[in-house]
Amino acid sequence: MADALKDPANYLKALGGAGDGPHNIAEAALALSLLDHPRVSPAPYRAHLEQIAHFAKDDTRAAHTAEDVAHALARLMADRYGYDGDRRTYDDPQNADLMGVIDRRRGLPVTLGILYIHAARAAGCTADGLNSPGHFLMRLTYRDSEALIDPFNGGVTLERDSLVAPPRMGSLPAHGPQMTECVSDTDVLLRLQNNLKQRAAQAGATERVLDLARRMVLIGPGRIELWLDLARLQEQAGSLGAAKGAYEAALVLTKPGDALRNEAALALHALKRKLN
Repeated sequence: MADALKDPANYLKALGGAGDGPHNIAEAALALSLLDHPRVSPAPYRAHLEQIAHFAKDDTRAAHTAEDVAHALARLMADRYGYDGDRRTYDDPQNADLMGVIDRRRGLPVTLGILYIHAARAAGCTADGLNSPGHFLMRLTYRDSEALIDPFNGGVTLERDSLVAPPRMGSLPAHGPQMTECVSDTDVLLRLQNNLKQRAAQAGATERVLDLARRMVLIGPGRIELWLDLARLQEQAGSLGAAKGAYEAALVLTKPGDALRNEAALALHALKRKLN
């Protein structure tokens, strides 16, 4: 795999080809950030990630349970480094950019979650994002115990039956089993990029939206819906040849009976009529 700092695009392509993970999730998020900051030296950011890993491992040596680890990580991330959710400028795109989050010590739940996952894994835990809509949460397991963590709110631990979002976002939907199901590292990275994509769409930044859709395909090449989204965006932008290739890629991933197969086939047929 290419060096994330020297060749972030090829690193991410290789990561996408390797499946859903687990990956070095913080390194992948740094590579995504580097695509937007090609002239900024990544060395201080990688050094910071290495320092977090070092202290996480050291600060959790006496931990006996996942709850102990969670409290140690909260002290490390929130108290020592000052990481917290950005409530004042929540929709600032910097909050979904790892380099910006490291600079400002403020971010979205998912970006902060990536840093917490990085720290938890360095401490020897299994750590994953959760399928919690609207507000990213994570779970860590350690020595047959587990803890649910809210990275946006200082790394506080949560009870399964009382998951609460930060005040600005209101309450989460009623608790259900799917909310505490783990998602893959690829899902977490796609969620990070989708935050940027949504904000770019709201700002009317068409080229930015298209660029982010390409990145999402890069890291999730097996996701049919990503290829369809990219194809539609390319078609809207007038890049009909590229759109044709994206529709064809989506079709290759489908099987007879797949819900998206007919959608991709019909869209490709209509596009071919335009090209002819």
